[in-house]
Amino acid sequence: GDYGCTFTYSAQGGTNEQWQMNVGVSEDNGLFSCSIWRPQGKSYLFFTQFKAEVKGAKIEYAMAYSQAAVGAQSDVPLKQEEFEIAETTVSHREGKFRFELSKLVIVAKTPRDEL
Repeated sequence: GDYGCTFTYSAQGGTNEQWQMNVGVSEDNGLFSCSIWRPQGKSYLFFTQFKAEVKGAKIEYAMAYSQAAVGAQSDVPLKQEEFEIAETTVSHREGKFRFELSKLVIVAKTPRDEL
């Protein structure tokens, strides 16, 4: 529809890693979500940079993880200093990002049409 999510990155290593991306809109069209993750848990890619961008909505919440939950393991969030959240983007922070990414979750608020 009116919303989109783009994930760009550069990484080294890792062979045949399976990744998934889900996008969704809440029933009332008020929230748009975008998730990118590796279902097997931890990624062995060496990420030099990443950026996720939403179109048609403004980011309300975002979190990046070095490890995605699998089995008894929990999601392991990146330190807040490793990435930055802007109005429509989530990206690595140069010099602070530790090259590990296994999951990225974004929830964005869609613009309301006033009556």
